[in-house]
Amino acid sequence: MKRLAFLLMLMAGPALAVLPSERLADPALEARARALSLELRCQVCQNQSIDDSNAPLAADLRRLVRERLVAGDSDAGVLDYVVRRYGDYVLLRPPMREDTAVLWFGPLAILLLGAAGAFVYLRRRKPAAEAPLSAEEEARLKAIVERRE
Repeated sequence: MKRLAFLLMLMAGPALAVLPSERLADPALEARARALSLELRCQVCQNQSIDDSNAPLAADLRRLVRERLVAGDSDAGVLDYVVRRYGDYVLLRPPMREDTAVLWFGPLAILLLGAAGAFVYLRRRKPAAEAPLSAEEEARLKAIVERRE
């Protein structure tokens, strides 16, 4: 029962981030606001959308998105407005451009460099020299083989 209560609490957390007082009366505008809020990064929580974040700055951004939608901006217009104020960092999916290429290809480049380094290391590594068996070890090995036969 405690696990179920805990799971329900975890599932309800993000849904509670948007306060009822923030919601728009028009369901279509509210749906657009929620969709846009899922694309914008909380500046405090870093990897949460403003829709999921309880931070005061995220609430301010949610209100800003709703104000722009009520003012008649398109979805792209709202995102452009927010990006002009906060930069590309505010987007959870930054655009693919020359100045953001490191964000998109940096992890792959690091992975490839690591794989190349591991390949070179393994190719250059000399196998350990095998020491010959001592007379005692040879006798024990011969005894083991003879028992199996």
